[in-house]
Amino acid sequence: MALAAVLGGCSDDSFMDFRAGVIALGCLWYQRVAADLDSLAAHPDVVQAANFRDRSEVLFYEDVNYAASGAFERITGDADAFYEAWRSFRGADTESDNAVAMGEDFDFDDDREICRRLPRLAALFLGTSP
Repeated sequence: MALAAVLGGCSDDSFMDFRAGVIALGCLWYQRVAADLDSLAAHPDVVQAANFRDRSEVLFYEDVNYAASGAFERITGDADAFYEAWRSFRGADTESDNAVAMGEDFDFDDDREICRRLPRLAALFLGTSP
């Protein structure tokens, strides 16, 4: 419940939409949030979102995930060509033994852990003191 209250959920889709929303905030905010997620508590849209029950529209921006393919389609006139071009550009995905570390795992439903790790966001969304 805790992380869901702060960020709106923990599913893969929710994370991708949240990441897209952070990207939509601009380069400066993206860099801040990448370095310190809790710094997001200072963004005016996030502060405003803390006052609404349905925060997903403020914190999440799914459409940003499709900006590149939309631009490619506008230029080429072919919606499907983007994905083919992207696969060609990236090369074939292969399984690797060099997995990227995704950070420390913790219980996202533990309010005390969220308050410890994200005190400013918890203060906004959970009503705790930082």
